[in-house]
Amino acid sequence: MKEKECSVTTSFKLNLPQGTLITGRWKGGRYLIQRLLGQGANGVVYLVKQVDSARLYALKMGFDTVDIQSEINVLKALQHQGRRQGSVQRDLTYLVEVDDYSLQGKEIPFYVMRYIKGEPLRAFLARRGNRWIDAAGLNLLRQLRRLHDSGWIFGDLKPENVLVGTYGEVELIDYGGVSSIGRSVKQFTEWYDRGFWNAGGRTAEPSYDLFSYAVVCIHLLEGQHLKHAATQLPQMRSAGDLLHIVSTAPSLEPYREWLQRAIQGNFGSTAEACLLWKELVTAPKSELKQKASTPRWMFSAFAVSVTLLVYALYLALRF
Repeated sequence: MKEKECSVTTSFKLNLPQGTLITGRWKGGRYLIQRLLGQGANGVVYLVKQVDSARLYALKMGFDTVDIQSEINVLKALQHQGRRQGSVQRDLTYLVEVDDYSLQGKEIPFYVMRYIKGEPLRAFLARRGNRWIDAAGLNLLRQLRRLHDSGWIFGDLKPENVLVGTYGEVELIDYGGVSSIGRSVKQFTEWYDRGFWNAGGRTAEPSYDLFSYAVVCIHLLEGQHLKHAATQLPQMRSAGDLLHIVSTAPSLEPYREWLQRAIQGNFGSTAEACLLWKELVTAPKSELKQKASTPRWMFSAFAVSVTLLVYALYLALRF
């Protein structure tokens, strides 16, 4: 069963080939399409090269002007937040340009945003190894924290919407599911949706995104188990299914405490979630490995062996 994307918007279909030149109607900016980055219910995201500077950006198009404007407002808010905090980081370049593109007599709104040279989260882990989720996950949670601090929820969090750079740096590439905190989540993908698992409502709140990220981790590291749980009858699915996978899957053991709290909605804030993830992934691995690989019965057996050896030596020396 393939996870489904749900939205209150109409599905968006637009397939522009590599090499297509996008020229802004009002500002005249020119962007050359390199490849498709992702496609959602209300738009499509391309990797583009700005003709004048040869810089790479992500460009999103969509027919619904209201939806696009909502996403632009989010990016402006994040950009303003970075300036207000005196940031000198790349956070100041969330939004590069906004314009319209004329295609077959239609005006298609688009916006250009920053781009991290990288690959989708699933492909990144397949190539670099699953333990890279440590760094990528921390950076993703930091991105979500910035978003939450600005009053927004990402909503449609899934591996396809997460782009990862060489050293685990993360970019969210489609803001089509973003909703204001307190409103209803307007766009989601079933497997990562709290309502799909009968684990809570679809109110836009930080715990919704944290739940989605927990399911993303389970899907990436224990995909078959998640698929089995997801194919149950809707009335049978529950957060308990996810908790069972987390408590029994060895690959999820390093993140078990974090995942359990996220699934049950027990984080007080995204900042708290970031802190715990950082603590878990930076804990000394040698101690964890020794504890995991040395069962308690072996220590008892070793103690008994030493005792018998000492007694045997005592008898040999006495007689």
